[in-house]
Amino acid sequence: MSYLRYVKVIGTMHVSPESREEVLRTILGERPDAVAVELDRARFLSMQSGAEMSLEDALRFGRRGLINYALAKVEEKLGDEFGMKPGEEMKAAISAAGLLGAPLYLIDEDINAILGKIASAPAREKILMALEGLSVFLPIRPPGEESNPMEEYRAMMLAFRRRYPYLFRVLVEERNEIMARNLISIVDDLKRRGIKRPKVIAVVGLGHKQGIEHLLDRVKERDYWDYGASRYVYI
Repeated sequence: MSYLRYVKVIGTMHVSPESREEVLRTILGERPDAVAVELDRARFLSMQSGAEMSLEDALRFGRRGLINYALAKVEEKLGDEFGMKPGEEMKAAISAAGLLGAPLYLIDEDINAILGKIASAPAREKILMALEGLSVFLPIRPPGEESNPMEEYRAMMLAFRRRYPYLFRVLVEERNEIMARNLISIVDDLKRRGIKRPKVIAVVGLGHKQGIEHLLDRVKERDYWDYGASRYVYI
């Protein structure tokens, strides 16, 4: 049997109020043995403190700081578009885990490692991103036209993969592999603690859901030791 039988992956739009409600409803309704979220320790602590990086702070951190600042501003604009601050669905998952007394795990790659990889992107992708600005990330909708946010999000992901193959690998595929590996280790830890059939709910961005599920479905229980070391953080 594959590890997917133990893990329910909720794919969210980080700026969607509907995603926040789905996260709360699912976790409180299913009462899992553990909750995992697409965060690392640095982003978790930043979210808990409510601290925001200013442009002056970003300049002090150099190229990586500027990249982090630009990504945060993209999420802010998306939040304005969909009516919710970025990360609210992650906060909902953290709160629901606390209400249930379920252990919380941070399963994403360290943000500094991610920023380092982005800074090393090929010149072609950097130039293309500079020319396109934020248009690849933001929905372009004629005035008055109805839209489906989930469909828009999927279309943006496809466009991003086509234009930026290196960044797609770094931001999506490599993180899928890390998060799937961490979920496998969490399931194994729960089983070693005596839970015969653990239930884990993982809250990740919509763009990660299908890839993580595919990886979990490929790995059989007896094969997990060959799948790599754990990197998750237990909170």
